[in-house]
Amino acid sequence: MLLGISIVVVAQDFEALKYRTVGPSRGGRVTTVTGVAMEPGTFYLGASGGGVWKTLDYGTTWNNVSDGFFDTPSIGAIQVADNDPNIVYVGTGSDGLRSNVISGKGIYKSIDGGKTWDHIGLKNVGQIGAVEIDPNNSNVVWVAAIGNAFKSNPERGVYKTTDGGENWEKVLFISDKVGFADIELLPGNPNVIYAAAWKAERKPWTIISGGTTDEGGIYKSVNGGKDWIKLKEGLPKGTIGKIDLAVSKVNSSIVYAVIEAPKDEQGLYKSIDQGKTFEHISDDKRLVNRPFYYTNVELDPTNPDIVYSNANPLIKSIDGGKTWKEMSVPHGDNHDIWLNPNNPNLLIQANDGGANVSFNGGKTWSTQFNQPTAELYQVEVDDQYPYWLYAGQQDNYTTIAVPSFPPSAVQSAGSSWVINTGGCETGPAVPKPGNHNVVYANCKGRFGVFNKLTGVEKSYYVGASNIYGHNPKDLKYRFQRVAPVHVSPHNPDVVYHGSQYLHKTDSDGYEWETISPDLTAFEADKQVISGSPITRDITGEEYYSTLYSIRESSLQEGLIWTGSNDGVVSVTKDGGKTWQNVTPKKLPKGGRVESIATSGHDVGTAYIAVDRHLLGDPTPYLYKTSDYGASWTLLSTGMNGIPSDHTARVLREDPVKPGLLFAGTEYGMFVSFNDGKSWQSFQQNLPVTPITDIKIFRGDLILSTMGRGFWILDNITSLRDAVMANFAATPYLFKPDKTIRYRYPRVRSGGAFPKYPRTAVLIDYYLPEKTEGLKLEILDANQNAITTILSDSTLLKSSVKEEEDMGLSTIFRFVNKKLEAKKGLNRFAWDLREKGPWHKEKKRRFKNGPMVIPGKYSVRLTVGNEILTQEFEIIPDPRVTEDGITGDHMLKQHKMQGEVAQLLSEARQFQESLEKELKALKKKKDNAEAKEQMEKTKNVLAKLKNDEGAYPQQMLVSQISYIYNMVTGADQAIGKDVVARYQELKGQIALLKNEAK
Repeated sequence: MLLGISIVVVAQDFEALKYRTVGPSRGGRVTTVTGVAMEPGTFYLGASGGGVWKTLDYGTTWNNVSDGFFDTPSIGAIQVADNDPNIVYVGTGSDGLRSNVISGKGIYKSIDGGKTWDHIGLKNVGQIGAVEIDPNNSNVVWVAAIGNAFKSNPERGVYKTTDGGENWEKVLFISDKVGFADIELLPGNPNVIYAAAWKAERKPWTIISGGTTDEGGIYKSVNGGKDWIKLKEGLPKGTIGKIDLAVSKVNSSIVYAVIEAPKDEQGLYKSIDQGKTFEHISDDKRLVNRPFYYTNVELDPTNPDIVYSNANPLIKSIDGGKTWKEMSVPHGDNHDIWLNPNNPNLLIQANDGGANVSFNGGKTWSTQFNQPTAELYQVEVDDQYPYWLYAGQQDNYTTIAVPSFPPSAVQSAGSSWVINTGGCETGPAVPKPGNHNVVYANCKGRFGVFNKLTGVEKSYYVGASNIYGHNPKDLKYRFQRVAPVHVSPHNPDVVYHGSQYLHKTDSDGYEWETISPDLTAFEADKQVISGSPITRDITGEEYYSTLYSIRESSLQEGLIWTGSNDGVVSVTKDGGKTWQNVTPKKLPKGGRVESIATSGHDVGTAYIAVDRHLLGDPTPYLYKTSDYGASWTLLSTGMNGIPSDHTARVLREDPVKPGLLFAGTEYGMFVSFNDGKSWQSFQQNLPVTPITDIKIFRGDLILSTMGRGFWILDNITSLRDAVMANFAATPYLFKPDKTIRYRYPRVRSGGAFPKYPRTAVLIDYYLPEKTEGLKLEILDANQNAITTILSDSTLLKSSVKEEEDMGLSTIFRFVNKKLEAKKGLNRFAWDLREKGPWHKEKKRRFKNGPMVIPGKYSVRLTVGNEILTQEFEIIPDPRVTEDGITGDHMLKQHKMQGEVAQLLSEARQFQESLEKELKALKKKKDNAEAKEQMEKTKNVLAKLKNDEGAYPQQMLVSQISYIYNMVTGADQAIGKDVVARYQELKGQIALLKNEAK
């Protein structure tokens, strides 16, 4: 080995550091669903930010099938081949063009029912509205490409492949502003195709849905897409918007279309002659409620008069669309429905809360609490133990909170640990430091104070005026749909809130003070009524020129930074008396300042992440200033680790290690060890989905995502070590962080989501090469070995004694396959457990030992001839301390646990020796002395072990095991009864041993 030569790791493999999801288990928006007629229990769902999921059991359980294959989590259409359920095509890019819509990345294909996928092209077409497969030839596929949601692009149009996606032909194109929302094939003759043109584009300040009849409408081909005609008879003559089509499977002459159009022309149209003529059947407003977001019509596959419309609400007609009745579904805002052609009462339906299956035509539905696809705008954490995570969940009725770790014992672990915390889907929800029962919540600019103890929210809206539906230029206060709330790090009673101004309260909202001028760009041409040219849509998410992020420096009170959603960065150093516009001079205008992070190490340093993808620019803009915004440095050049199309969402600096940065983008996580000069992917096991916010708390990296809920990377302490950025050619053991001694509560999980880890000290180490025979030891404060963990079973034989012969020795050696010995970074989770009682079964031997008590410990790693050591600390759960349990209690309890464990081992080994003796005596049963000894042994064993059969009397070994569970189940003062019982049982073992002689 060459000493003194370092190996610079350009891109460290962080695979050993795994994220874990903590939910919620409640579903998010599902934009498309389909089923498999040949396999009635099999369904697929496509989420707006959560990828593709599959169920094989009618929606009882869902499993993601797109992770690791798809470059985007946004799904627009899924189709399964009629003649082969293993062949599945997926078009990415949702057709619901909300402000949080995620861009599509083309078409994917699976030939094994979703186990693996291949990208088969159309990467730049944008959002995909529909995919259709020729029922006679699954290599012939049609795609309706809506286009880039945020700018014109020439890839819009209708595409066809005849070779399973190896080659694509654009068979219909109107312009770079007009795409296609839907496509349908004629049952019985797939050479006849209908396509629905749609002019659509979203801007930060408006949604454009529709154009002239030259820019929209229904097209038809009768020769496989070679030629097209525009269908006109009976359809709207003027402006026309989004259209969805349905063709009857039992009568191909019947075609339905739901059309966004001006008043009196909107609604449902029907043709009974394959589109030659149409009749306007219904102008029910529910058919075209927010058409850019909904607009979906489907037919019962056995009856053309039964029509379903997915919007808000889900409505059904049984008379060909003339009259409608609402259907009850688990959640509002409906997007898609699929009915089994062999049994239309078996169906799946998609809405903003997930996907739900029905066996009875929609009377009852499967649960949505088994789809962890929540879209979250931010993450806040409280200061209780364990800490909880808070956010606004898009399409939820309130903000939510979930725990980082099991906080209590419940019956249904997955769904029970999610609570409402006021406000609504947009959030944020910010727990008050020092009193987590008070949550400052928000709903589209409406500020509230939620009390978790009462479940009631007090309303303190700035301006007390309903801003829905207004032209923003006329509003006194413009609040974005996701309006920021920030609690001062210096005073938990001081709360900041943003419209175009910065507002401040120190009375929980009872009285507000405006402490700034307009801190936005406020361009007059952007202050318009959203929704053109047909449908007005003013819900707040298109209000431009509002504040989007607020941060007060933790180092200097009154040093406050703000960022607007039209690209302005401002700062005050005197609590709002004076302000400066410090927007980076080279930053293109109009972007959304998604996040501001003030440095915890240097008062003049701040970081911003700016998002311009709603303006058609996916470039990530990450900046740093070290002089209060006088100058800025771009940290994302497109060449230093973060791809040029990974829109920036959030940028945070580690509170402990200066220059350690974490960036969340539209498609994943990145880390920098050199203050943004270069970046490395920090994705590991994270699914591809937008990272909307980052918090670093108690050594954990905490994320919110727009489609896959919350994620936590436990213990990032090792990342703060300088060695992480520059590993040498020698092994290295990182110093473990302090570990809180949580006890996992007794819960009935039943396979519930999420799977929480057990309490563990996380031990990270680096190996320059794969190593044979790794040994890791845990030592107490006196340097006595508590436990020894080996990576290789052959090491047991090289120990002083083999494990089987160790008896009740205090040293505990065992093999753990999770003690990785591979090259690179490794992580081992020690469960705080000492050696447990001996057991006859090797798999259970020495397991379930008592937890070590709080105190100082060290870890010793032996790699070949090298020995590496680091100290660490285990600290008590503060809830246990609050409960009155002292260190003295724990010490006494620990002593009792060891004594009972030893007694249980002794009793089990005594039983084992007697059973072996009895087996040997049976071979000598003709010998009178052996026969007498055999009877004596049987009598002793009968007092030691339980009889076979149901509900036997609990004998001595079982009785000792009983009190072992008593003294190890919780941190407590040991009761007098168990102490007396232990002495009694100890005496009984001694008597039995004498009796057995």
